Amino acid sequence: MSYNLKIYNRVSDLPLQWNAVIGNQNIMLSKEYFQVLESSRPDNMECFYVGFFKDNELIGGALFQYLNFQNHATFQKNEVWCNIRNFFGRKFSKDVMVLGNNMLTGQNGFYFDSSQITLEQVILLLDKAVQKMQKEIRKTSLIIYKDYQSNFVNYFQGKSHQSYFRFSVQPNMMLKLKENWTVFEDYLNDFSKKYRTRARSARKKFEGIEKCEMNFDDIKKHQKEMTILYQNVAENAPFNTFFLAENHFKSMKENLNQNFKIFGYFLDQKLIGFYTLILNDKDIDTYFLGYDKELQKENQLYLNMLLDIVEFSINNKFKRIIFGRTALEIKSTIGAEPIEIFGLIKHNNILLNRFMGKIFSSLNPKSEWIQRRPFK
Repeated sequence: MSYNLKIYNRVSDLPLQWNAVIGNQNIMLSKEYFQVLESSRPDNMECFYVGFFKDNELIGGALFQYLNFQNHATFQKNEVWCNIRNFFGRKFSKDVMVLGNNMLTGQNGFYFDSSQITLEQVILLLDKAVQKMQKEIRKTSLIIYKDYQSNFVNYFQGKSHQSYFRFSVQPNMMLKLKENWTVFEDYLNDFSKKYRTRARSARKKFEGIEKCEMNFDDIKKHQKEMTILYQNVAENAPFNTFFLAENHFKSMKENLNQNFKIFGYFLDQKLIGFYTLILNDKDIDTYFLGYDKELQKENQLYLNMLLDIVEFSINNKFKRIIFGRTALEIKSTIGAEPIEIFGLIKHNNILLNRFMGKIFSSLNPKSEWIQRRPFK
């Protein structure tokens, strides 16, 4: 029995059985999603795919992303402190290799057929893939293993990972949908009076706004407005490692079809906001969104989007909503719970790597928040 691996830089070169073994288990590792990355990835990103074989039979796959920060302002707001952090960030991390998907929250970096290989062997093969990428594609300043669940910690305790700094940033917010929530009112009725009143008040502020699902032609028609609305949100974030290409949502719909949903909000026939969802088996992953900043305050657009996502998920019998690691407190007000995730990071400069803990803490923005508990 022998294991081997192969690097691919084009979707068209992937093995014919890729989706049957890997992509059908997680849409974010499918050929269709990789096609999106190939046609509409951020300007500072390159993607590579690794196939893992057991006696020449495909048993697993992984996604690697290279990020270049030389011409990218990671820290926003145009403040002096942000400019300083951007300067040191570029010096510290000219080029980064990520095992995983920097555009999503969660463990979307690899999949293996568990009947063909143990998890201990998976970790060894991933390490070999990291080494192969660094040798054959290019050596980077930083190597990152991204977004692992806490039960994976024990698998990264060995000698090969001693040089990595284990970090945890914001948690992944998730909402498990209860079986007795057959309609949206069931969900609201499980809220305490305070949060139920808050949700109903937000709904009233939405009167006069039309919501509809956008098809491919709608997305194509409103692409420029969507980009502006998305940038309203993205540029307001204190920390950003990429910005979406203008054709990204169009490419998502074109390739993922019914597994990608965009819902738009219109006031007087003008697009004022939208949110996007990826349907991944029994899970829903919230994706990117955008809104008019002034109307967001007046009409509570964001809270209404969150409530609409829950309603859609209940009506369509999904099991779990993965909300990601932003806006933690408001997501907790609609019932999402924090799930801790961790990553590993190493600098290829041995001297700098000794101080990785302190450097990472100084460059990583902290966000204090209070977890709300809306249910009775």
